[in-house]
Amino acid sequence: MRGIRLNCSFYKLLIVMAAAEIQQNAMEAGSFGQDIEFLRKHVKVAVLADRTGDSQVAVVPAYQGRVMTSTATGLRGRGYGWLNRSLISSGKHEPHINIYGGEDRFWLGPEGGQYSIFFAPGSPFDLEHWFTPPPIDTEPFEIESVTGDKVVCGKRFAVTNYANTRFEVEVRREVRLVNANDALADLGVSVPASVKSVGFESVNIVKNAGNADWRAETGLLSIWILGMFNASAKTTVVIPIRDGNETEYGPIVNDAYFGRVPPDRLVVRPGILYFRADAKHRSKIGVGPRRAKPIFGSYDAAGNVLTLVRFTLPPNADRYVNSMWELQKNPYGGDVVNSYNDCPAKPGAPGFGNFYELETSSPALALAPGAEARHVHTTIHLHGGEKDLDPIARATLGVGLNEIQTAFSRSAAGR
Repeated sequence: MRGIRLNCSFYKLLIVMAAAEIQQNAMEAGSFGQDIEFLRKHVKVAVLADRTGDSQVAVVPAYQGRVMTSTATGLRGRGYGWLNRSLISSGKHEPHINIYGGEDRFWLGPEGGQYSIFFAPGSPFDLEHWFTPPPIDTEPFEIESVTGDKVVCGKRFAVTNYANTRFEVEVRREVRLVNANDALADLGVSVPASVKSVGFESVNIVKNAGNADWRAETGLLSIWILGMFNASAKTTVVIPIRDGNETEYGPIVNDAYFGRVPPDRLVVRPGILYFRADAKHRSKIGVGPRRAKPIFGSYDAAGNVLTLVRFTLPPNADRYVNSMWELQKNPYGGDVVNSYNDCPAKPGAPGFGNFYELETSSPALALAPGAEARHVHTTIHLHGGEKDLDPIARATLGVGLNEIQTAFSRSAAGR
């Protein structure tokens, strides 16, 4: 990527100032401080922090500028991102995918179909032949700048899709701290002082760095942002949707990625979807652009954490890449919002880890040479009592905490 420079002295100074010296015996189990201490043994970490030191975010440029974890309560507080400690500490690269974890990682779509960038031309759509492109898996992004509340990095690379179309791509990614009150002000939300919060956003820009148009007939790319969070038995993903008939708005939900999701794990109600995020059943759901709203999230009733994700949803965009692992009738009829719940694919087989995902995508990118597209993905964690979090959930997701916590019990009672 042109114009990228690394100021090593400043970068090292930032790490020292932000992370300081972490004393292991002063940290609670699973704390943000322990997360940082572990990561710094294996990779360089940029820690962004507000003036209080309560809101902190850990970014690893070597993992494509990925946000690995964050906290609303300082070094001793809980870390919200799921980390794959065994893979990170091994120093090895797995052949199909390297799941390091992290709350906001940069990917490109589509994953499956005739325009997939995860399958070589002519290969079958199965796990044996599925490979994550190295530029979005193992290759580091180059650092442009680092300040106390922002990291800017990027990379130039090429990928080839299933239809043998080559894309010359330039990515610029900016990760920055955001204030929760500022990020939610337009929704009429005022976060009380009793609620601890941390917010960050990634601004992701993809440019056609080649000499040929990116055309629908030969395949298009999309910006795909995925966040991996620690699962619990009491975590529920909440996705507001638009009501309406399927002829006008399309299917209510796509739950066919890994087989139909059982009704005790996916509840559909007017204007809302509830999805279990307990890492006990491998499953994934998606919502198309005519159903999706530009905000969704999850609630962990065990930890009293409300997580919200806001993202760029252009009002008239209707072409989103399709990532289903098959030759598709509609390669641009994909989802804009996804959520994944991990679990072993087969009885006795290892799962990836104790996590769930919140994901967003940009529209399909039909870019002329030199043109670029932008997708913003914002994550906000709010930690507090139910009395304080309930009005925030109602203002942002359209339902209260009681509705979220009883969604599955009410579904069972209704059968």
